[in-house]
Amino acid sequence: HQLQNPALGIQKHNLAIFLKSGALWMCIVLNPHCKLEQKASWLKQLKKWNSVDVCPWEDGNHGNELPNLTNALPQGANANQDSSNRPHRTVFTRAIEACDLHWQDSHLQHIISSDLYTNYCYHDDTENSLCDSHGWPLWHEHVPTACARVDALRSHGYPQEALRLAIAIVNTIRRQQQKQLEMVQAQKKELLHKGVTSITNLEGWVGHPLDPIGTLFSSLMEACRVDDESFHGFSDFMENMEQCKSLEYQHLRAHKFLEEGESYLMLAVEVALIGLGQQRIMPDGLYAQEKVCRNEEQLISKLQEIELDDTLVKIFRKQAVFLLEAGPYSGLGEVIHRESVPMHTFAKYLFTSLLPHDVELAYKTALRAMRLLVLESTAPSGDMSRPHHIASVVPNRYPRWFTLSHIESQQCELASTMLTAAKGDVQRLETVLESIQKNIHSSSHIFKLAQDAFKIATLMDSLPDITLLKVSLELGLQVMRMTLSTLNWRRREMVRWLVTCATEIGVYALDSIMQNWFTLFTPTEATSIVATTVMSNSTIVRLHLDCHQQEKLAGSARTLALQCAMKDPQNCALSALTLCEKDHIAFETAYQIVLDAATTGMSYSQLFTIARYMEHRGYPMRAYKLATLAMTHLNLSYNQDTHPAINDVLWACALSHSLGKNELAAIIPLVVKSVKCATVLSDILRRCTLTTPGMVGLHGRRNSGKLMSLDKAPLRQLLDATIGAYINTTHSRLTHISPRHYSEFIEFLSKARETFLMAHDGHIQFTQFIDNLKQIYKGKKKLMLLVRERFG
Repeated sequence: HQLQNPALGIQKHNLAIFLKSGALWMCIVLNPHCKLEQKASWLKQLKKWNSVDVCPWEDGNHGNELPNLTNALPQGANANQDSSNRPHRTVFTRAIEACDLHWQDSHLQHIISSDLYTNYCYHDDTENSLCDSHGWPLWHEHVPTACARVDALRSHGYPQEALRLAIAIVNTIRRQQQKQLEMVQAQKKELLHKGVTSITNLEGWVGHPLDPIGTLFSSLMEACRVDDESFHGFSDFMENMEQCKSLEYQHLRAHKFLEEGESYLMLAVEVALIGLGQQRIMPDGLYAQEKVCRNEEQLISKLQEIELDDTLVKIFRKQAVFLLEAGPYSGLGEVIHRESVPMHTFAKYLFTSLLPHDVELAYKTALRAMRLLVLESTAPSGDMSRPHHIASVVPNRYPRWFTLSHIESQQCELASTMLTAAKGDVQRLETVLESIQKNIHSSSHIFKLAQDAFKIATLMDSLPDITLLKVSLELGLQVMRMTLSTLNWRRREMVRWLVTCATEIGVYALDSIMQNWFTLFTPTEATSIVATTVMSNSTIVRLHLDCHQQEKLAGSARTLALQCAMKDPQNCALSALTLCEKDHIAFETAYQIVLDAATTGMSYSQLFTIARYMEHRGYPMRAYKLATLAMTHLNLSYNQDTHPAINDVLWACALSHSLGKNELAAIIPLVVKSVKCATVLSDILRRCTLTTPGMVGLHGRRNSGKLMSLDKAPLRQLLDATIGAYINTTHSRLTHISPRHYSEFIEFLSKARETFLMAHDGHIQFTQFIDNLKQIYKGKKKLMLLVRERFG
């Protein structure tokens, strides 16, 4: 409907339906008994749909630039043709190409029509031999195409014929696999020396639009469930899965062309393992990449329903060994293409299946699969010397790996599975740790593994596994180093977790992370989280430390704190002072660091904060010293009467006042220089005139003394500055005043008058000031009328 009305476009969620309809059409045109005119009619219709502009491409994104379906590997003159000239493949291309296929081949007819093939077959052991060494038939067609024939036979009601062809295909695949292994073993040294790899399959069989492995697996599994008499077509494996779950899979040997003691079930399992382990390039396009993941997971979930007996374990062993040894034919070969589909999901299944039977092989397989070469700059990119081997044209294509985050999480799952299994085995844990450190590139996944290892190591039912705890700490340390110079929103959580992990291991682990803090933490993290947590009562209790151990740990924390304060005094000085409180020399050193940094590297707010802390700790003279240093950094303009630093200024003046006349006399010039805000200055002036400086001494003694005179320094200087500030502020406010602020301005002048009147000639000064205003701003008649009404 959509193709007949192109204006509608193709909605994205309909792509899967189109792809299924493409595969269905392939089944239709491959009907072994369809008439030529019928096929011609279908071909015409398919070509018509295919030519519509909106006809979707097979990979969902852009054309899958591959040569003809029935000749999947390019040969001869066209082998290296420019990819931009190759036709794109739509969802109907395969069905159109399948119209050229026929069933007249006499060898094919012998395979599907009879089990008694050996009378006809001869064997010459060439690559394309019609039979193998047993005299059993082989079928060398492009595997997805051959499997499409099996699917067509099943769909059109020829189950026995489909099964015979499926067995011939699997026997061919197994024979090829054996020959591949022999070839690789013969060339192994040369291949490894070159450090190159080749992809022999441009299209992987798992995730392929025609699902060849799924077709073979379903055909063979169906045959496991029924005997020959009741065997019938059209029973779709997927649809019958639910009702079949209650049935036992049976090892039925109902065919001549199987090894002694071999069953359909064994064949189904083996072909699934072969397909899953095949080295194949990650396809282009989001849909095609998601399909690879989805098909792999579907096939593995079907395999997981089969209970592994001894005969099946043998197949797992055989295929695992092949995968490790088979070079470029295997996704687990020693050297693989950087854009190979990763094997993490499959390897996790292999690992858990093999572990109870062959621990060594299980780990060997899983460790080999941990690679994710697309994220490594030094990965091999391929071998261009042979035309039918693909190589990466664009070396850094991985941003087009749309499923990369899913792939990385599967890699993490594989690693977690190995860590769990290796608990209690020191050597294996170290090997798995090395593999994680080498192959996992995401800090968040390494952090997850560190947490997993910690949980496994500290399960409630047993004593903590100290080796696994150390693995957990190592991974945590790696995360710290990876994220130290990059922004990471989980960083604070990670730092806290690392301290918890180190605490669980013991005092030496905590001591170690504090001594190496600069490679792991920022100075702020080291002081505010690490050292503070280490010094907390809960940590000391958790570690059961004696006095000597406590002091040693505290010494490391103080050393760290002082180093951090030197490196970043603005953010670490206060933490350093707090951490060093109980050690006189360390505390003096921290204080000196603050003084040294005060003139250049610290803001007034930081200095005021530390000064208030000093006063609170009972060091008023030191607090005063820091307050005076803070004042030199401050600049409050005439209109900043709500500035947050005002409270600090008032506190500094009160501190100076409490210490004595000399201290107050020393700070007032700094206040006059830094503060231009009239209301703040008048507030300080008022407070200074109410009590005698030093009236309450350091030890609470009352000193006898007089109120300071406003006619003499230092208060005279403060009074003059305050009056000057009121005059300047008045002129500034009058420059841009609007009528709605007139009444507020009159109140401001009233406050100004209070300050003027504190001077012995203040009345005269204020009168002159008002007269000046009336003269200068006589144009503001309404405002000057209000001034006259209030001030004469």
